Amino acid sequence: MSPAACPFRTTLDLFIRQAGIITKKNDEPAARFAAELTTWLAARDIETQVNTVTPGLDILIILGGDGTLLHVAAEAARYSIPVIGINLGHLGFLTELTKDEAFSALEDIITGTVTVEQRMMLKAQLRGTEGVFSPRYGLNEVVINKATLDKVLQLETRANGHTITTYKADGLIFSTPTGSTAYNLSAGGPLVYPGLASILVTPICPFMLGSRPMLLPPDTRLATCFAGTGTQNAKVIVDGQPAWDLSADTILEIEAAEHPLHLITSPHRDYFAILRNKLHWGIATSSF
Repeated sequence: MSPAACPFRTTLDLFIRQAGIITKKNDEPAARFAAELTTWLAARDIETQVNTVTPGLDILIILGGDGTLLHVAAEAARYSIPVIGINLGHLGFLTELTKDEAFSALEDIITGTVTVEQRMMLKAQLRGTEGVFSPRYGLNEVVINKATLDKVLQLETRANGHTITTYKADGLIFSTPTGSTAYNLSAGGPLVYPGLASILVTPICPFMLGSRPMLLPPDTRLATCFAGTGTQNAKVIVDGQPAWDLSADTILEIEAAEHPLHLITSPHRDYFAILRNKLHWGIATSSF
Protein backbone atom coordinates (compact mmCIF):
# COMPACT_ATOMS: atom_id res chain seq x y z
CA MET A 1 0.00 0.00 0.00
CA SER A 2 1.36 3.43 -0.95
CA PRO A 3 1.90 6.05 1.77
CA ALA A 4 -0.96 8.12 0.37
CA ALA A 5 -3.39 5.19 0.51
CA CYS A 6 -2.34 3.98 3.96
CA PRO A 7 -4.67 5.29 6.70
CA PHE A 8 -2.76 7.62 9.00
CA ARG A 9 -4.47 6.72 12.27
CA THR A 10 -5.96 3.38 13.25
CA THR A 11 -7.06 1.68 16.47
CA LEU A 12 -5.76 -1.73 17.52
CA ASP A 13 -6.26 -4.27 20.27
CA LEU A 14 -2.73 -5.49 20.93
CA PHE A 15 -2.17 -9.01 22.25
CA ILE A 16 1.22 -8.60 23.91
CA ARG A 17 3.30 -11.59 24.92
CA GLN A 18 6.76 -10.40 23.88
CA ALA A 19 8.01 -6.86 24.39
CA GLY A 20 11.26 -5.22 23.40
CA ILE A 21 12.83 -2.44 25.47
CA ILE A 22 15.32 -0.04 23.88
CA THR A 23 17.35 2.16 26.22
CA LYS A 24 19.32 5.30 25.57
CA LYS A 25 22.93 4.28 25.01
CA ASN A 26 25.20 4.43 28.07
CA ASP A 27 22.41 5.90 30.20
CA GLU A 28 22.26 4.47 33.73
CA PRO A 29 18.77 5.83 34.63
CA ALA A 30 17.36 4.26 31.45
CA ALA A 31 19.02 0.92 32.29
CA ARG A 32 17.57 0.98 35.82
CA PHE A 33 14.11 1.81 34.52
CA ALA A 34 14.39 -1.00 31.96
CA ALA A 35 15.03 -3.47 34.79
CA GLU A 36 12.04 -2.12 36.70
CA LEU A 37 9.87 -2.32 33.62
CA THR A 38 11.02 -5.89 32.87
CA THR A 39 9.85 -6.98 36.34
CA TRP A 40 6.53 -5.17 35.88
CA LEU A 41 5.92 -6.83 32.51
CA ALA A 42 6.93 -10.28 33.80
CA ALA A 43 4.20 -10.00 36.45
CA ARG A 44 1.77 -9.74 33.54
CA ASP A 45 3.20 -12.80 31.73
CA ILE A 46 5.00 -10.69 29.15
CA GLU A 47 8.52 -11.71 28.15
CA THR A 48 11.04 -8.97 27.42
CA GLN A 49 14.29 -8.50 25.57
CA VAL A 50 16.47 -5.43 25.95
CA ASN A 51 18.24 -3.52 23.16
CA THR A 52 17.51 -6.03 20.42
CA VAL A 53 14.81 -5.91 17.75
CA THR A 54 13.44 -9.19 16.35
CA PRO A 55 10.42 -9.92 14.15
CA GLY A 56 8.43 -11.69 16.91
CA LEU A 57 8.00 -8.64 19.16
CA ASP A 58 4.48 -7.39 19.83
CA ILE A 59 5.59 -3.96 21.03
CA LEU A 60 8.78 -1.91 21.27
CA ILE A 61 9.17 0.38 24.29
CA ILE A 62 11.69 3.21 23.91
CA LEU A 63 13.34 4.60 27.05
CA GLY A 64 15.13 7.81 26.14
CA GLY A 65 14.55 10.67 23.77
CA ASP A 66 13.62 11.04 20.12
CA GLY A 67 17.17 10.14 19.09
CA THR A 68 16.85 6.74 20.75
CA LEU A 69 13.64 6.08 18.83
CA LEU A 70 15.15 7.23 15.54
CA HIS A 71 17.99 4.73 16.03
CA VAL A 72 15.61 1.74 15.84
CA ALA A 73 12.83 3.17 13.65
CA ALA A 74 13.97 1.37 10.48
CA GLU A 75 14.00 -2.06 12.14
CA ALA A 76 10.68 -1.47 13.87
CA ALA A 77 9.09 -0.38 10.60
CA ARG A 78 10.54 -3.35 8.70
CA TYR A 79 8.93 -5.80 11.13
CA SER A 80 5.74 -3.71 11.65
CA ILE A 81 6.30 -3.57 15.42
CA PRO A 82 4.23 -0.88 17.18
CA VAL A 83 6.45 1.58 19.07
CA ILE A 84 5.76 3.60 22.21
CA GLY A 85 8.21 6.24 23.42
CA ILE A 86 8.84 7.05 27.09
CA ASN A 87 11.00 10.15 27.50
CA LEU A 88 13.13 10.16 30.63
CA GLY A 89 14.05 13.83 30.17
CA HIS A 90 12.11 16.56 28.41
CA LEU A 91 9.16 15.49 26.27
CA GLY A 92 9.99 14.88 22.63
CA PHE A 93 7.98 15.02 19.42
CA LEU A 94 8.06 11.21 19.17
CA THR A 95 8.61 10.08 22.76
CA GLU A 96 5.43 11.59 24.16
CA LEU A 97 5.10 9.83 27.53
CA THR A 98 6.80 10.86 30.74
CA LYS A 99 8.21 8.34 33.18
CA ASP A 100 5.35 9.07 35.58
CA GLU A 101 2.80 8.25 32.86
CA ALA A 102 4.55 5.08 31.69
CA PHE A 103 2.96 2.34 33.81
CA SER A 104 -0.63 3.61 33.56
CA ALA A 105 -0.25 4.05 29.80
CA LEU A 106 1.24 0.57 29.37
CA GLU A 107 -1.58 -0.88 31.46
CA ASP A 108 -4.06 0.73 29.08
CA ILE A 109 -2.15 -0.63 26.08
CA ILE A 110 -2.15 -4.17 27.50
CA THR A 111 -5.82 -4.20 28.49
CA GLY A 112 -7.50 -1.95 25.93
CA THR A 113 -7.51 -0.37 22.50
CA VAL A 114 -4.63 1.85 21.39
CA THR A 115 -4.31 4.48 18.69
CA VAL A 116 -1.50 3.92 16.21
CA GLU A 117 -0.21 6.42 13.66
CA GLN A 118 1.44 5.29 10.44
CA ARG A 119 4.46 7.57 10.19
CA MET A 120 5.90 7.73 6.68
CA MET A 121 9.63 7.01 6.28
CA LEU A 122 12.15 7.74 3.54
CA LYS A 123 14.30 5.30 1.62
CA ALA A 124 17.68 6.57 0.40
CA GLN A 125 20.04 4.86 -2.04
CA LEU A 126 23.37 5.94 -3.45
CA ARG A 127 24.04 4.95 -7.05
CA GLY A 128 27.59 5.04 -8.39
CA THR A 129 29.90 3.51 -10.96
CA GLU A 130 30.27 0.41 -8.77
CA GLY A 131 26.50 -0.13 -8.50
CA VAL A 132 23.85 0.68 -5.92
CA PHE A 133 24.68 0.75 -2.22
CA SER A 134 22.37 -0.89 0.31
CA PRO A 135 19.48 1.45 1.14
CA ARG A 136 19.18 3.46 4.34
CA TYR A 137 15.88 4.42 5.94
CA GLY A 138 14.99 7.59 7.81
CA LEU A 139 11.99 8.61 9.87
CA ASN A 140 12.99 12.29 9.97
CA GLU A 141 15.22 13.19 7.07
CA VAL A 142 18.00 12.54 4.60
CA VAL A 143 20.49 15.42 4.50
CA ILE A 144 23.24 16.41 2.09
CA ASN A 145 25.78 18.57 3.93
CA LYS A 146 28.83 20.16 2.38
CA ALA A 147 32.12 18.66 3.51
CA THR A 148 34.15 21.88 3.19
CA LEU A 149 33.62 25.30 4.71
CA ASP A 150 34.28 27.49 1.70
CA LYS A 151 32.30 26.03 -1.21
CA VAL A 152 28.61 26.27 -1.97
CA LEU A 153 27.23 23.02 -3.38
CA GLN A 154 25.54 22.86 -6.76
CA LEU A 155 22.98 20.07 -6.61
CA GLU A 156 20.94 19.27 -9.70
CA THR A 157 17.72 17.77 -8.40
CA ARG A 158 15.01 15.91 -10.29
CA ALA A 159 11.52 14.68 -9.45
CA ASN A 160 10.28 11.67 -11.42
CA GLY A 161 12.92 12.38 -14.04
CA HIS A 162 12.00 16.06 -14.45
CA THR A 163 14.52 18.70 -13.41
CA ILE A 164 13.37 20.88 -10.51
CA THR A 165 16.42 23.15 -10.38
CA THR A 166 20.09 23.22 -9.53
CA TYR A 167 20.24 24.25 -5.90
CA LYS A 168 23.20 26.43 -4.93
CA ALA A 169 23.29 25.99 -1.18
CA ASP A 170 25.17 24.56 1.78
CA GLY A 171 23.10 21.42 1.38
CA LEU A 172 19.66 19.90 0.94
CA ILE A 173 17.19 18.34 3.36
CA PHE A 174 14.73 15.68 2.20
CA SER A 175 12.24 15.37 5.02
CA THR A 176 9.14 13.46 6.03
CA PRO A 177 6.25 15.29 7.72
CA THR A 178 7.45 13.77 10.99
CA GLY A 179 10.86 15.33 10.36
CA SER A 180 9.42 18.72 9.48
CA THR A 181 9.95 19.73 13.14
CA ALA A 182 13.64 18.75 13.02
CA TYR A 183 16.43 20.07 10.74
CA ASN A 184 13.85 21.18 8.16
CA LEU A 185 12.35 23.64 10.63
CA SER A 186 15.77 25.03 11.57
CA ALA A 187 16.50 25.61 7.86
CA GLY A 188 13.29 27.60 7.36
CA GLY A 189 11.08 24.79 6.06
CA PRO A 190 7.37 24.50 6.90
CA LEU A 191 5.68 22.54 9.64
CA VAL A 192 3.70 19.69 8.09
CA TYR A 193 1.05 17.68 9.90
CA PRO A 194 2.37 14.09 10.18
CA GLY A 195 -0.77 12.62 8.60
CA LEU A 196 -0.19 14.53 5.35
CA ALA A 197 1.85 12.07 3.27
CA SER A 198 4.47 14.14 1.45
CA ILE A 199 8.18 14.69 0.92
CA LEU A 200 9.75 18.04 1.75
CA VAL A 201 12.78 19.44 -0.09
CA THR A 202 14.46 22.27 1.80
CA PRO A 203 17.75 23.96 0.78
CA ILE A 204 20.20 24.81 3.56
CA CYS A 205 21.34 28.46 3.38
CA PRO A 206 20.57 28.82 -0.35
CA PHE A 207 22.69 31.20 -2.40
CA MET A 208 19.63 32.40 -4.36
CA LEU A 209 16.59 33.79 -2.55
CA GLY A 210 14.38 32.10 -5.14
CA SER A 211 15.39 28.66 -3.85
CA ARG A 212 12.42 27.90 -1.63
CA PRO A 213 11.28 24.77 0.23
CA MET A 214 8.99 22.45 -1.72
CA LEU A 215 6.27 20.02 -0.66
CA LEU A 216 5.91 17.07 -3.04
CA PRO A 217 3.52 14.09 -3.31
CA PRO A 218 4.54 10.88 -1.51
CA ASP A 219 4.94 8.92 -4.77
CA THR A 220 7.68 11.30 -5.99
CA ARG A 221 11.03 9.69 -6.80
CA LEU A 222 13.79 12.23 -6.24
CA ALA A 223 17.36 12.16 -7.50
CA THR A 224 20.17 14.63 -6.94
CA CYS A 225 23.78 14.87 -8.07
CA PHE A 226 26.50 17.46 -8.44
CA ALA A 227 26.25 19.95 -11.29
CA GLY A 228 29.05 22.09 -12.67
CA THR A 229 32.68 21.26 -13.36
CA GLY A 230 34.38 22.07 -10.06
CA THR A 231 35.38 19.50 -7.48
CA GLN A 232 32.58 19.00 -4.95
CA ASN A 233 32.20 16.70 -1.99
CA ALA A 234 29.43 16.28 0.52
CA LYS A 235 28.19 13.98 3.23
CA VAL A 236 24.86 12.12 3.16
CA ILE A 237 23.38 11.84 6.65
CA VAL A 238 20.27 9.81 7.48
CA ASP A 239 18.52 10.68 10.76
CA GLY A 240 21.74 12.06 12.17
CA GLN A 241 23.88 9.08 11.18
CA PRO A 242 26.57 9.40 8.46
CA ALA A 243 25.66 7.18 5.51
CA TRP A 244 27.79 7.93 2.43
CA ASP A 245 30.08 10.42 0.71
CA LEU A 246 28.47 12.12 -2.27
CA SER A 247 30.97 12.67 -5.09
CA ALA A 248 30.99 13.60 -8.76
CA ASP A 249 30.21 10.07 -9.95
CA THR A 250 27.34 9.30 -7.58
CA ILE A 251 23.61 10.01 -7.53
CA LEU A 252 21.47 10.10 -4.40
CA GLU A 253 17.95 8.71 -4.84
CA ILE A 254 15.12 9.40 -2.39
CA GLU A 255 11.61 7.97 -2.22
CA ALA A 256 8.98 7.02 0.34
CA ALA A 257 9.79 3.77 2.10
CA GLU A 258 7.47 0.81 1.65
CA HIS A 259 6.89 0.33 5.38
CA PRO A 260 5.82 3.13 7.75
CA LEU A 261 6.63 3.29 11.44
CA HIS A 262 3.70 2.22 13.63
CA LEU A 263 3.79 4.83 16.41
CA ILE A 264 1.50 4.39 19.43
CA THR A 265 0.27 7.83 20.47
CA SER A 266 -0.08 9.09 24.00
CA PRO A 267 -3.63 9.37 25.37
CA HIS A 268 -2.51 12.37 27.43
CA ARG A 269 -1.66 14.87 24.67
CA ASP A 270 -2.12 15.51 20.96
CA TYR A 271 0.17 16.71 18.18
CA PHE A 272 -0.75 20.36 18.64
CA ALA A 273 -0.18 20.18 22.40
CA ILE A 274 3.32 18.88 21.68
CA LEU A 275 3.94 21.74 19.22
CA ARG A 276 2.77 24.29 21.79
CA ASN A 277 5.06 22.76 24.40
CA LYS A 278 8.17 22.35 22.25
CA LEU A 279 7.88 25.58 20.24
CA HIS A 280 6.70 27.69 23.19
CA TRP A 281 3.55 28.89 21.46
CA GLY A 282 1.34 31.11 23.56
CA ILE A 283 -2.19 29.98 24.40
CA ALA A 284 -4.91 32.61 24.10
CA THR A 285 -8.23 32.19 25.87
CA SER A 286 -11.23 31.35 23.70
CA SER A 287 -14.89 30.51 23.91
CA PHE A 288 -14.49 26.97 22.49
